[in-house]
Amino acid sequence: MKKDNFDWGEPYADPEQISAFDHYRITVLQPDLIRVETSENGAYTDSRTLAVWNRRFPKCEYDLEFGVKYVVVTTSKAKFYFDRKAGRVTEADIGGRRVVLKKEKSMPGTARTLDMTMGNVRLGPSFISRHGAAAFADDTLEINERGEFRERKVRGRDEYIFAAPSRIRTLELMFMLTGRPPLIPRNALGNWWSRYYAYSADEFLALTDSFERDDIPFSVACIDMDWHWTDPGKRFGYRSFGGAYMLKKGWTGYTWNSELFPDHRAFLKKLKDKGLTVLLNLHPAGGVRSFEAQYPEMARRAGVKNGERVRFDPVSEKAWRDYFEVLMHPYEEDGVDYWWIDWQQGRHSEVPGLDPLWALNHYHYTDSARNGRRGMILSRYSGAGAHRYPVGFSGDSIIAWRSLRFQPYFTASASNVGYTVWSHDIGGHTLGNPRDDELYLRWIQFGVYSPILRLHSSENVAGKEPKNHPAVEREAKEALRFRMRLVPYIYSANYFCYRDSVPLIRPLYYHNLDEEAYVYKNVYYFGTQLIVAPVTSKTNKKTGLAKVRVWLPKGNWIDIHTGEKRTGGSFVAERDLESVPAYLKEGGILPLAEKERRDTALPETLELVINPGKGKYTLFEDDGVSRDYERGAGAFTEFRTSLKNGVLTIKIKVTGDEGIIPAARKFVPNVLGGKWTISAVRAGTVSEGAIFAEDGCAEIEMERKDASE
Repeated sequence: MKKDNFDWGEPYADPEQISAFDHYRITVLQPDLIRVETSENGAYTDSRTLAVWNRRFPKCEYDLEFGVKYVVVTTSKAKFYFDRKAGRVTEADIGGRRVVLKKEKSMPGTARTLDMTMGNVRLGPSFISRHGAAAFADDTLEINERGEFRERKVRGRDEYIFAAPSRIRTLELMFMLTGRPPLIPRNALGNWWSRYYAYSADEFLALTDSFERDDIPFSVACIDMDWHWTDPGKRFGYRSFGGAYMLKKGWTGYTWNSELFPDHRAFLKKLKDKGLTVLLNLHPAGGVRSFEAQYPEMARRAGVKNGERVRFDPVSEKAWRDYFEVLMHPYEEDGVDYWWIDWQQGRHSEVPGLDPLWALNHYHYTDSARNGRRGMILSRYSGAGAHRYPVGFSGDSIIAWRSLRFQPYFTASASNVGYTVWSHDIGGHTLGNPRDDELYLRWIQFGVYSPILRLHSSENVAGKEPKNHPAVEREAKEALRFRMRLVPYIYSANYFCYRDSVPLIRPLYYHNLDEEAYVYKNVYYFGTQLIVAPVTSKTNKKTGLAKVRVWLPKGNWIDIHTGEKRTGGSFVAERDLESVPAYLKEGGILPLAEKERRDTALPETLELVINPGKGKYTLFEDDGVSRDYERGAGAFTEFRTSLKNGVLTIKIKVTGDEGIIPAARKFVPNVLGGKWTISAVRAGTVSEGAIFAEDGCAEIEMERKDASE
């Protein structure tokens, strides 16, 4: 397992934090996290595992008290009760509350895929519980010092017990243990175009031209499996399919289809010239067959003769090296940026316990991040630790309201296992009712407030172009444009997820103890400033409005789209086709790129949407492509607001790498809830209602001047 230059952590815990007795070993990692192992032969697991990479935490004080029934581990934050008969921690005292782990309610986690589903699927367990006590049993393979996968020699339990009432603290501990969620390239936060369809180069380029004419912005282009030959029998007279479905269908392939793409390098260059990031779809299970352009070199390296297929090997490091050097890297030199790993072929390999999907995600992601470049893949969820390999591909959902209704809850719940960057087939993949224009629009509007907005559909339904849905074409276009304006906000949220363990999308119960926070499953935090409630049901034909059940914490909230004001609690919001409920908290500051923005570059103008009150928000920006953020590079723009005697004060301060920010940047305040005008300037300059920060600082005062004040 190639390490590249990643920070893999240290798998060996501090010996002073370890206590062994009988057939047990307890490691106190943090005051609110311990590890408990059982072993019949006295041996324990000290190496890295597929899920857990780091156990060298800062030292913390603890006491062990050996009783007849329990061994009690006491720290500054919790007490852990290790039941000697059961051989595990059965209870934890958190802040004076004695919690029985067996009775503790675990919040839902996530699932591997939504392939061909409609509505609810069963979600796995998570690290988050109702009262903060949760157990994670790590049974994944060991990774030795040479990077080789191996079965565990120790037969016994290996559990990590969390005892943190704060959900964010639990995720922080989880990321310390398993690795932090990396930043994906900034360009990936715009709109993605994808369709399972045999486009020719001319057809695909004509499609992108039509998007430009219609002023529909995209930043990522996914080319599905038809970029390569999918009918090798017809083209090459190849007949050795061996009966395997994946081979018969030609899903695996590495040679550009020269009938559809006579000059793939020129095609890729034209996409790059349009500012598009390019992903190609892969189904690696079939290996490399004799008709492939790369077969002679792959066969030579693998020692294969007489046209025998070079099988896909997810275990051998040499096989992975050949795979990347011969199959992947040349195409990346031609202009392919990243790969869409469409693995659907089972969970077993020659090493028992090694899921090929995990290996694909790990090797593809780390290879994509070589030479200091920001990594990215598009692939399915492969279990605990999969957050290290964004972006998640949720699979081929059925086009139905039930599918849409499940996805907000599904996306928010995934944060409970640290999986924070799901990408759904926006609009649904296949079957169902692809002609439902309203469903199409509401799915896009949910996508606007999702980690990734990727339009996708199957070859047997119309593409997701807005013109194919004329009843909502205008609204769909506006939603896609608004997504581009949100990129500065979403990108900052992703950074603070990496740095501070605060996911972009979080269930309401992350910050509220009210029972309603658990009931309103499709209402969620979007970043630190907004709460969003996607519309997932049809409009009333008589009123033209759709109803959404919403709950908000106490406070003064304003919908950024309609101006509707709320003071918290439960209510029913009604919306026409123009928008979905998106409430900005009191004192909230939402930075938006200028209305004309059609790409993901750092904007010269930022509109500051403000809900008057006391608030603070920090915007993070960097080059969007390198991994320099890991060493602290980037610019931070801090915004502070205060409201006193009807005067709103806005302070702006820039720190860090100020040279990253456009030199002529201006800030245009848009204060909600009335008409506000600038009344005083204490720092910076103001011109035509726009603020310019001098030496990285600005301070202005605004007063409300409308007749309703």
